[in-house]
Amino acid sequence: MLQDCWDNLRQKVIHHLNLLAGYETQPVLRGEVVVYRTSGRSNPAKSTAISLYSITRADENTGFGKLSREASLRNGKKTKHDGVETTTYDVVFYLEADFGTPGAIAVKNRGRREFLLKSVTLEVSENRSVHFDCNSWVYPIIKTNVDRLFFANTSYLPSQTPAALQSLRQEELANLRGNGRGERKEWERIYDYDRYNDLGDPDKGLHHERPILGGTRSYPYPRRCRTGRPLSNQADENAWMSDEEFGREMLAGLNPAVIRCLERFPPVGRGGKVSSITASHIEKNLEGLSADQAVELRRIFILDHHDYIMQYLRRINEQGVCVYASRTLLFLRHDQTLKPLAIELSLPGDGKGAEINRVFLPASQGGERALWQLAKTHVAVNDSGHHQLISHWLHTHAAVEPFIIATRRQLSAMHPIYKLLDPHFKDTMHINSLARSILLNAGGILEMTMFPGKFALEMSSAIYRNWRFREQALPLDLLKRGIALEDPGEPSGVRLRFEDYPYAIDGLDVWVAIKTWVTNYCAYFYPDDRSVASDVEIQSWWHEVRTIGHGDKRNDEDGCWLPLDSVANLSQTLTTLIWIASALHASLNFGQFAYAGYPPNRPTRCRKFIPHEGTPEFAEYLRDPDKYFLEMVPDRFTTTLGLALIEVLSGHTADEVYLGQRASSEWTDDSHVLHMFQQFGDDLRKVEKRIEERNGNRGLKNRCGPAQVPYTLLYPDTSNLGAEKGVTGRGIPNSVSI
Repeated sequence: MLQDCWDNLRQKVIHHLNLLAGYETQPVLRGEVVVYRTSGRSNPAKSTAISLYSITRADENTGFGKLSREASLRNGKKTKHDGVETTTYDVVFYLEADFGTPGAIAVKNRGRREFLLKSVTLEVSENRSVHFDCNSWVYPIIKTNVDRLFFANTSYLPSQTPAALQSLRQEELANLRGNGRGERKEWERIYDYDRYNDLGDPDKGLHHERPILGGTRSYPYPRRCRTGRPLSNQADENAWMSDEEFGREMLAGLNPAVIRCLERFPPVGRGGKVSSITASHIEKNLEGLSADQAVELRRIFILDHHDYIMQYLRRINEQGVCVYASRTLLFLRHDQTLKPLAIELSLPGDGKGAEINRVFLPASQGGERALWQLAKTHVAVNDSGHHQLISHWLHTHAAVEPFIIATRRQLSAMHPIYKLLDPHFKDTMHINSLARSILLNAGGILEMTMFPGKFALEMSSAIYRNWRFREQALPLDLLKRGIALEDPGEPSGVRLRFEDYPYAIDGLDVWVAIKTWVTNYCAYFYPDDRSVASDVEIQSWWHEVRTIGHGDKRNDEDGCWLPLDSVANLSQTLTTLIWIASALHASLNFGQFAYAGYPPNRPTRCRKFIPHEGTPEFAEYLRDPDKYFLEMVPDRFTTTLGLALIEVLSGHTADEVYLGQRASSEWTDDSHVLHMFQQFGDDLRKVEKRIEERNGNRGLKNRCGPAQVPYTLLYPDTSNLGAEKGVTGRGIPNSVSI
């Protein structure tokens, strides 16, 4: 009560001083400031001041918009916004008569702790307000040395920015880019690029040395954000064992975007090396077809973990693990399930480039059945490593980070594309930084649990050589893997060769919804191709992504990038980026506990090879196959560590924001854009209904499989407003946030 009286008296004194100083004032401009939460015992009302920048009147000396006098916060009241507890303050500004309309605010935190500012809303007239959608921590000025700047939620292309905000927009972007020097601090909003040069710790010895990834021909890699981190140079309990579940998880499991149609038989690897799998191995299981006929009809599929592992395999196994490179062939049956045909496991031979190959065939009884199970386990080890290192980390986490840095550096917060992309970057840089410090670093959890060990990131660098951003678009990925055919009559532009491919058919529905939203959004702000080509910020953004962020892929002879010279190419590029950050990541991350929570189904490394007949190991195996199996998969410590990790990674947080949602309903003041966004949400709800119908269709055997785990990893979950958290196995967050 006394505080409110004091604030009122203070404002009146300021008002009269303004009058005495000769300032003619407009009727006071009132506003509302919403704070989510504070750090420690900080009280923003005692330490925060806000100034306004005019959007219509520029200061002749600075070139910025006219700056108002500071106003403080008062009358704090506990409130709720979207179900979250907040504190709402009043703020009153006394402005010069010709100040005009505010277009930006400067927030000064004179306290000792940061606070999370949700929004500021100013009532500029009886029927009009200006909203600032902040959603950002404001750190003490004693740390930052600068006020925190926020723009109103109206979007402008660079060429359309009001003159009074032009210089302010450019300075804000320059500050976000930084100067490329110094150690980054927690409170700094600087986005800069660096190579993966902080994973190793040579001071601990040779075993902790790791190559620097990125910037060289030997180890190309996406750039990361430079930080201050020191540098270095259910159902049936045995269903998981079935061949049906083994094949189904390649279409609806953790790593469903690797399997592809076999183009020639037998398979041929790097350097023209021909697989040891012969027609006699598989033709008895091809429903009367020859191997060549089955290939021609696109009914033989391959899960290929051979070439990229083989080049590292000798060094990997010298670490004390027992790993093969593998090829797995499967047959598409008439019921659209995949029947395993053969598994080829390979080891390096004595001669240069020579290989030792063993072929295993399906068996249902006796010792052959147990050997077949061991072979499938080694394939699962390969696939687990590829999933975590390549599909999950490299293709989503690492690939997206350069786009975030470029966005912060080159696109003003007022840019419409910035507003489109911003929710899809939530928490990604933070989670990537944590991953580099405790998961991916030398001796970290990933090296301790996954089969490549200290060669993990180095091996992912070899895979990055073949990464193409354009091919991350789901329709192009399916075409490349021979899973789909071009079909201009389909909304996605492609038609699946078979419908019961849960990842692909659900994914295409989500892709089309994203593409429709992005296309409409881009068309609204860009009337023609020339407006894209002449947008200096978007062109600088795209140039920086290609030449710095993914600088090792700057040479585009292989068609890695689309030219950003048209509205259509811009829409395709942004759709692909949002797909990667949201749906692709969700499909790879949030099913980890469901599929790998039972370690024998997805082991991460092996301690024994498969025994050869006539050896002591084979006799040991025959005496107790189950005991041999348990001694082959990871030990208890490694398994427990891996389980703890995937349980954390598989869970949604309470403040998760899902695809089709925004953290604030006032993220833009454009009613047409809000209407388009609402339509996006409606489209996603239709996707959810179709997924529910598919999962209820018993004729689609790959939707649940023998283990009765329904495929929901691409279920958007639009009705979840953050109330449900933890391991749910469904829901597409906007961003790579875990």
